[in-house]
Amino acid sequence: MAGEHVRHVHDPARDPVDPATGHLRAGHPLAGLCRRGWARRNGSRGRVGGVTLTPAGVVLAAGAGTRLRPLTDLRPKALCPIDGVPLLDLALARISPFTGVGPGNLAVNAHHLAGQIAAHVDGRATLSLERPMALGTAGALGALRDWIAGRDVLLTNADSYLPAGLAGITAGWDGKRCRLACVPSGSATPDFRAADGAAVRYVGACLLPWRLVQDLPATPSGLYEVLWRSASERGDLDLWPLTGPATDCGTVADYLHANLQASGGKSVIGAGARVEGSLTRSVVWDGAVVGPAEHLVDVVRAGDALHVLTAGPRP
Repeated sequence: MAGEHVRHVHDPARDPVDPATGHLRAGHPLAGLCRRGWARRNGSRGRVGGVTLTPAGVVLAAGAGTRLRPLTDLRPKALCPIDGVPLLDLALARISPFTGVGPGNLAVNAHHLAGQIAAHVDGRATLSLERPMALGTAGALGALRDWIAGRDVLLTNADSYLPAGLAGITAGWDGKRCRLACVPSGSATPDFRAADGAAVRYVGACLLPWRLVQDLPATPSGLYEVLWRSASERGDLDLWPLTGPATDCGTVADYLHANLQASGGKSVIGAGARVEGSLTRSVVWDGAVVGPAEHLVDVVRAGDALHVLTAGPRP
């Protein structure tokens, strides 16, 4: 294959979660964060019968991914890979150091192409299937109320790419306010204003106290509308500054950016893909084909030899 140096993704061992155990692989940068650290950092908060509880971990993966079409016509947004690893696996890996692993500690909601999510989760987490419609960020927690069962919630969006993880998000949390991971909004429209007036945007990870989660209805609704807008007006949100980059992989342009950030700027070739042409700053999904006369620039190639799909940033 002619063109730039590329990154081939052929090794299933690069998945941060060992499918045989459901645990983070030894040597993963998040693996050293101890679950017991939750109790040490947060004292006696969250006790039931005298036992300190770790938070329940929830990954939101039900979105239709309309801005990421046509890629999300093939697979749900949560299963779109970043440098060969599905976004859903990255999300589970970043919260499991705080929650523990397995279906008692982790839950994933699903709606769009839910069968693919169910097959991928495969017992690693509780699956909350939302039918006939997606329930939104608040409704998803309402549907999981009995599973959450008195615990605080560490929630993350599957489509958030947060390569530095969430180390420190629990430190010093008062357990009373919603703590939202945020970064400076820059030129983007801010979601909130910090106490010092700084404009910030939410990056898809938060801590929610049970006292606020327990009354959320299992009906279509959003956390901003139900909890955060009024809390922000009262100055009652805990806006936690995330260290490290944050990308919302909601568009093809941002999804490409996250992949190139993960690969060090090299094009990414998925396992089983066949590339006979050349690539520049592009992503080729597992099983996809690039013909000998093709030169792909700033696009995602998906599908297979019979059903070729190419997605690029919208003008």
